[in-house]
Order: sequence, then C-alpha cells, then structure tokens
Amino acid sequence: MDYVKVSYDNKIVKQFALATVFWGIIGMTVGLWIALELVFPQLNMGVPQLSFGRDRPIHTNAVIFAFVGNGIFMGVYYSLQRLCKAPMFSKFLSNLHFWSWQLIIVLAALSLSMGITTGKEYAELEWPIDILITLVWVVFGINMMGTIIKRRERHIYVGIWFYIATLVTVAMLHIVNSLELPVSLFKSYSIYAGVQDALVQWWYGHNAVAFFLTTPYLGLMYYFLPKAANRPVYSYKLSIVHFWTLIFLYIWAGPHHLLYTALPHWAQTLGTVFSIMLIAPSWGGMVNGLLTLRGAWDKVREDVVLKFMVVAVTAYGMSTFEGTMLSLKNVNAIGHFTDWIVAHVHIGALGWNGFLTFGILYWLIPRMWRTTLYSKSAANFHFWIGTLGILVYAVPMYWGGFTQALMWKDFNAEGQLSYTFLETSTQLKGMYALRSIGGTLYLIGVFMMAWNLWKTAAQGSFLAEEEVEVPEMPRTYNKPKGEFWHRPLERRPIQFMIVALIMVIIGGVIELVPTFLIKSNIPTISSVQPYTPLELQGRDIYVREGCYTCHSQMVRPFRSEVVRYGEYSKAGEFVYDHPFQWGSKRTGPDLAREGVGHLKKTDAWHYMHMLDPRQVSSGSIMPAYPWLHDSEVNMDMIPAKIRAMQKLGVPYPEGYDQIATEDYLKQADGIVANMKADKEIESPNTAEIVALIAYLQRLGVDINTETNLQNQAKK
Repeated sequence: MDYVKVSYDNKIVKQFALATVFWGIIGMTVGLWIALELVFPQLNMGVPQLSFGRDRPIHTNAVIFAFVGNGIFMGVYYSLQRLCKAPMFSKFLSNLHFWSWQLIIVLAALSLSMGITTGKEYAELEWPIDILITLVWVVFGINMMGTIIKRRERHIYVGIWFYIATLVTVAMLHIVNSLELPVSLFKSYSIYAGVQDALVQWWYGHNAVAFFLTTPYLGLMYYFLPKAANRPVYSYKLSIVHFWTLIFLYIWAGPHHLLYTALPHWAQTLGTVFSIMLIAPSWGGMVNGLLTLRGAWDKVREDVVLKFMVVAVTAYGMSTFEGTMLSLKNVNAIGHFTDWIVAHVHIGALGWNGFLTFGILYWLIPRMWRTTLYSKSAANFHFWIGTLGILVYAVPMYWGGFTQALMWKDFNAEGQLSYTFLETSTQLKGMYALRSIGGTLYLIGVFMMAWNLWKTAAQGSFLAEEEVEVPEMPRTYNKPKGEFWHRPLERRPIQFMIVALIMVIIGGVIELVPTFLIKSNIPTISSVQPYTPLELQGRDIYVREGCYTCHSQMVRPFRSEVVRYGEYSKAGEFVYDHPFQWGSKRTGPDLAREGVGHLKKTDAWHYMHMLDPRQVSSGSIMPAYPWLHDSEVNMDMIPAKIRAMQKLGVPYPEGYDQIATEDYLKQADGIVANMKADKEIESPNTAEIVALIAYLQRLGVDINTETNLQNQAKK
C-alpha cells in the first residue's frame, strides 16, 4: 500500500476555538443581563441599546450563531480533515469563512442594538446581512464538499453525513425564510404575510434548532465521543436509522409551535404527528452515544471530558423527549407562551450544545498545543458549577411556567378570572431572580474554562500544521460480496447530498405549498383593512423595539383567553401583516385586542405607560421607552413603505403613496389632540410615540367590527 504525507491545518481550528470561547462569554453575559432586567427593570436605564426588546435578539443570535456556530466550525474543520485523511480543500476559503463569519456576528450585534431587525425570531437580521450569510455559507460548503471529494478514505463516516445534511438544509431554510422586499438599506418586509409567514417562520425556527443546533452537534458527537472514550461507536446500523429518520421527520415538526393558533388544523395535526414520531430517532442517537461508553464508566468518572459529553448527550435526550411532549395539544395548552418553554430551550442550549462544546474544547486544546490540561481540578469545578447552574436555571423556569399557566386559567367561584396578568408577572420575580443566579453560576464556569484553556496553551507549543502519513486511496475498488446496501452511497458524497436534500424537501413542500395555493386555508374577513400610514409606521417601531419578544398577538380558543382578551383570533385577520406578530412568549399580556373592548386604553394612557410603565402599572417589569417621545419619524420613508406594501399585494389605491404623508399627519393630529384634551400632553405629530399609539389602538378593531356586523345581522 502506498502512503502519502498530508498536513492537517490546525490554525483554522484554533481560530474558531478562540472565537467560540470569546463569543460564548459575550452571548451568555448578554443573556445574564437581560435575565436581570426582568428582576430589576431599572437596568434598562431608558437607553435603547440596553432595552430588553433589543438585547434579547442579540443574546439569542450570539449564542446560536456566534458561540454554537463557531463551535460547529471548530469541530468540523478538525474532524473532517482526519476523517477524510486530507487537508481542507482551500486554506484561502477557510480563512475567508472565518473572518466573514466574525464580520457577520459583529454586524448582527451592531444592527440589532440599533433596532435594525426583521422581527422574525432567530432570523432578525436584515437583507444585506442575509445575503452575506448566504455567500459565506456557500464558501463553507465549497470548502467542505471539496475536502470530502478529494478524501483518501473511501467511505464517508457517519459524522460527515450529519455535516452534509446541515449544509444543504440550513441553506434551504435560510433562503426560503429570508425572502423579503427591501424598502431601504436597513428596512425590508417579509414577502409572506400572516398565517403563511407564521408557518414559514416556524418551519425555519424549529428546523434551525434541528439543523444548526442538533445535526452538526450529532456529527461532532459521533467523532469526539468515541475519540475521547477510545472506543468505536456502539452501532453502525443504528447510526444509519438514526440519521435518515431524523432528517426526514424533523422537517415536518415546525407547526407544533403554532398549536391552537389561526394556522389550519391539518397543518397543526401534521406537526404533532411527526413530532411524536421524532422521539424514536432522537433517542436512537442518544442511545448510540451513551452505549458507546459501555464498559468505560470507570473512565467516565475520572475523565472530565467524558463527564461533559455524557451530560450533554443526556440533556439532548431530555430536551427531545420534552419537545415531543410539548407537541401534544393538551400539554401545549399548558406550556406554550410560558417560562416552561424557556426552561426547555435552555436544557438543550446549556446542556446539549454548551456542555458538548466544553468537552470538545477540553479535548482539543491540549492536543493542538501538545501538552496536558493545565488544571483537571479547575475543569472538574467547571463541570459541577455548570451542572448546578443548569439546574438552578431550569427548575425555577419550569415552576414559573406551571405557575403562569395555572394563574392565567384560574376562575373564581363567581366565574371571573382570579388574577390579572400583572399579578402573574409579579408572582414570578423570585423565580426570575433564581434563574439569574443559575445563569451566573454557569457563566462563572465558562470564565474558569477560558482561564484553564489559556494556561494550557501557555504551557504548550501550538502545532499549526500537523503532518501525518496516510494510505493513498486505491483508484479501483472491488465491491465486497454481500456489501451492505448503504455502503455504496457512502462512497458518493454528491449523490449522498442530493438524497439528503430530497429527504428534507419533501416535508417542507407538503406543509408549505397547500397553505399558499389553497385559499380556503386562509379565509378572508371583509372588514379587515390595510394599516394606515401612521399605523404601519407604528407597527415598524413595535417590531424595531422587539415588543414581540414579550407580547403575543394570538388569542387562542380557550375560555380563559377569550374572557381575558376578547374573541379568539382568525386566520383572515393577519393578511396584511408583513411579518406576522403572533409571538412565542408572554412576559407581558397578549395585545391582539388591545384597541377594543375592556382592554382599550386612552391615547394618553399609552403615552404615559411607554414613558414610565411603573407609574401607570405598579410592579410592572416592562422597560421604559422614553426615546420614543423624543425621536421623530423619518417622513421621507412613508411613501416608499406604501409602495413596498403595494408590491406585496396590500390593496392601497393606485397613487396612494403620493398622499400617504398627508393622511399620516391628519391621523397623528387626532391622537395629539386627544392627549392634549385628556391629560394636557404636548407632543409633535411626527413623534415616534404617536405612531406606536396609533398601531396599538388599531389592534383588534377590524375583527371587532366584523363581529358587530354579524351581531347586527342576527338581530
């Protein structure tokens, strides 16, 4: 057999490893800050860049795409070269990928802090950054597939299967969900509206969890866990079943985020059915990982790397089981919109993604610097304080979720709701404080790891180019008699990629296409009208300030919600919402009927409430928004926004953009006059707060009009 010398590029792995630690600290620190803001709302300080609504997307994007993203690339660039017995396809592309990804992260942080956002959860970045993400993903794809094609190992290892599925599916999800119509360099509108936008968003949102936070990490698990344990993967055949069933079933499960909403029932049911089936491949992966350690449990007790990995895989199993349970309608009716979901998400993020990343770092750094870990006791301290941090974080959030659900739904003997929404919020302050303590413990462990890894590197010598001799892959191949059917596919990476893409496309097409093509899925409501220019501007401000992170706009068909908020939501209400604003968490009350019925407040009330919520609602944990009272709307943008909406099918009259500004000022003058008459409040008609008030007062008005018309017809 002929041997050839190859040189593995450790420098690119080092760069991504350093970025992983750095962005992990940044993202988790922001997360701790916003957790404290729910305990001490004064920490918002009346500053836009410190406001919870703007910082929460910074936290989620930093943890998902900066910390976990860099962790994925770190593990892929290290393992892929060794699994393929070949260096990366292009050092230039490797470095272009690294620096471009860091640029995206910086641009994301800056733009989100400035309120430049699409308002779509986990996809908040505006269209220029979306295009940059697409280009960088193509760079990564060329580099990865080029390495696989020029490999010196005939069969593609299971870890690489997951890398390939991640590559093609993330590209598909990102492109489809990010289709938007630009209005300016910093503003766009989703091409989808209402129910359709909600379905596309959670098809993306759920599968961002699946194919960015799960499949690449399963690939890393299949490489680094056996390496750390020095044992082969438990079952090759189980890994095949695990991979193909996981990528096929996962893509269907998105609608379980929209149970009891205005989404068509057939789509909700489809999401539930596939979510239930999803437990089998998910636990198949967990079992394959844990049973790889059979007979090595004594080593687990001694090896801190394996401790992190075992807890990570266990957390993966727990969070996937919980995800399946939350897709059941009777369970979802309790958990959705509550802090239970926060606990569920963080079991996966802190346990699965966080701990597996820490284990990989503790395994990688000593090897690349050709030394031993500086302090095993510090690493063990990190493990235990991190584990304690997860528990102290999650348990209060689970308890808080059940508390919210019970208080929201409780009726007294007279048939009235027992608690106001504000009472449920104040009840949770202690639990939010405990959550912050848990986050602090976890973050202390991360700082301890950073110090330990720095000291480890300082005592070693970095090996930038790792030269090894590997056997040259023969040009001819004699297929063994009775070869397993999957083996031929493992020799053909392009065909493998195409099959994987087809598997994930099937579910997406079956769920999305009928919702767009069959009009009966979204019945229209005659009284629903487009937003006025002032209301449209107010809606954009609502999105900019991240109000959707705390408020939903979806009244579910439960007695408790109909009594609390008003009539349940209909699909036809949202046909002009680009993007939809149904939300996923109720830290504050639902706003779908804010402008009608017993929920309606005066214009002056909204003005004072946004200026200082606690002066109006004692005990409120909502941030203050004083800058809205001082900032003025860019009136030059009004006609462009109307034209963009017309292109998206919103039926404004032809030429309306020419008189939209006049209509804007006329409606604004009415609100200004109301506030002056009510509370002697002086405000310019171009102030942002006036536009926001107009939007809040519009919510629910159209459907309320329709109901009134129906009642009159019955009489």
